[in-house]
Amino acid sequence: MEKNKKRWLIPAFIWTVFEAIAVTLWLAKDNLFYLLNFSYIGTAIALGLWLFSLKYKYARRVVQLLVGLYMLIYLGAICNENMQIEGFWYYLFTGVFEAATIHYAVAKIFGPLVFGRGWCGYACWTAMVLDFLPYKTPTNPRKKIGFIRYITFGLSFLFVAALFLANVGNLEHMMFWSFLIGNILYYAVGIILAFAFQDNRTFCKYICPITVFLKPMSYFALLRIRCDKEKCVSCGKCKSVCPMDVDITDNSRKRKNGTECIFCMDCVRSCPKNAL
Repeated sequence: MEKNKKRWLIPAFIWTVFEAIAVTLWLAKDNLFYLLNFSYIGTAIALGLWLFSLKYKYARRVVQLLVGLYMLIYLGAICNENMQIEGFWYYLFTGVFEAATIHYAVAKIFGPLVFGRGWCGYACWTAMVLDFLPYKTPTNPRKKIGFIRYITFGLSFLFVAALFLANVGNLEHMMFWSFLIGNILYYAVGIILAFAFQDNRTFCKYICPITVFLKPMSYFALLRIRCDKEKCVSCGKCKSVCPMDVDITDNSRKRKNGTECIFCMDCVRSCPKNAL
């Protein structure tokens, strides 16, 4: 009975959080879309976490496909919404709390205070593709080039700011095309770097501008993977399989690459003593 309760606890908590957001935005914006949108995403994530509790090997991939394809194809290609960072700047400059601004507030700015970088592990449509590449576990030491993310972050801001300053017409159409072209560039760069560094998550570690929002907020995340020191035998298996080079055996907020954890649960599955 106790085991069944634990199996449902985290999925139910995540579903409740997203459902609360869905209902709040539905009532505040008087738009049924927000109820359906966040209910769908919350249900997909909760389903994946439940499948993980059942030890289903591809639980996280199920969520990646359900959420990633929904946001990439339906919201992006069909609804013409730019859910990339350029779309966030666009809506921010226009002073409208819609689409990308709501998405960023929930998934990448305030949400990480609860679920850390869960976005990167379960919903990012760029990582959705990169995680199918062969280099799932990094074999080389981490490079000290993380500053590149701040450059791409700044360039995205300057790009949208320049469009507004130049009074470019039909900006919504421009945003749609920047979404398409931006995704092509992200995939191209991500795939090339994955093979060059033999690490699927190279783009996430060094290039992705979204991490500028995610990293500081994830430091205070409520949900974290913790290590039971009494069970841990320091075998190092959890560190060897972590795609983000996190020292998950350190329970402090200052653990190595602590703000990089994407909740892939590879460390939990690999632990021979169930210490995580």
